[in-house]
Order: sequence, then C-alpha cells, then structure tokens
Amino acid sequence: MGKQAREVVEQAGINVEELLEKLVRAAAAEFTTYYYYTILRVNSIGFEGEGIKEIIEDARLEDRNHFEALIPRIYELGGELPRDIRKFAEDSACPDAYLPDDPRDMKQLLTVLVEAERCAIRVYSELCNMTTGKDHRTYALCLAVLHEEVEHEAWFSEFLEEGPSGHFRRRTPGQSPYVSGFLTARF
Repeated sequence: MGKQAREVVEQAGINVEELLEKLVRAAAAEFTTYYYYTILRVNSIGFEGEGIKEIIEDARLEDRNHFEALIPRIYELGGELPRDIRKFAEDSACPDAYLPDDPRDMKQLLTVLVEAERCAIRVYSELCNMTTGKDHRTYALCLAVLHEEVEHEAWFSEFLEEGPSGHFRRRTPGQSPYVSGFLTARF
C-alpha cells in the first residue's frame, strides 16, 4: 500500500473505503464483462455476427485492460480483491452480460452489449465525479476508462442503427488508446 497516496486522498476529503468499494466493484464488472463478452463473441456467427465479432473482441480485450489498470490503484490505496472469485463476481457494479435466449438474434445480442457499456459509463462517470479535483490519479485512470467505454457504446449503438458513432476501428484489437498508459502488465 502507498501510505502517502492514501493519506493525500483522505486529506482531500474522499472516503477512501467508499472509493475502494466502488473501484473493486468496477474491477469486478470489467472482469465479468471480459468473460461474458468472450461468450457473446463466440456466438456471433453467420453473416450478421461476423460483422460485429471484431468489435466485440476489441471491447472485450479493452475491458481486460481496464481490469488490469484498476488493480494497482486498488492496492495503492490499501484495498484488495476478494479472495473468493464468486464474491468478486457477485459484487460487480454492473449486471452480467448474459447471452440472450436467442443467440442468433443479433439485435438482442447487441442490446446486451450496449447496455453493458451504458452501465460502465455510469460507473466511471460516478467515479470521476467522486474524485475530480481531489484524487488526481484515480480521476485520470477512471476518465481514461470512461473514454473507452463511451467509444464501445458508440460502436454497438451504431449497429443498432441509433446513429453514426464517429469512431473508427483501432489499429490492433485491445489497443486501449486511453488506458494503455496505466497498464503495468503488457499483453
């Protein structure tokens, strides 16, 4: 634990235990989303499915990066991950992104994806609001994740014909252009 890091955040008026709870729940959401997006990607088959498979893969890998980027900050502030993965998954900040009843219905599958991203946007917006001007490191990290979650939502909502996203594909899947600077583990 970084003693000074925690003290500075406490002195700024942030309840560190509450912040840690939110960060762990956000990490759980990223971890479970990575798992569920794996299932959703595998089930993206046929003409329609192949069109979104690459985008699901990109979001999936970036969610793994989000998880990896959150972990050091949790431990720097004196937190930790639950020892039981079931408890970790149960405490996720977002609902599970289950495969829809009809996995061949790409509109249902896309709805699952876009709702998962919208939940993530709410989670990171709340974390940014909580830390802005008080905990610069956590704020910068959460803002970077928020940028990528907004792009993910835009990609999936574009497929639902909600309008053009204005975003373009990454050079390489899982690039994490905003979060990459926070990653301590490179894949």
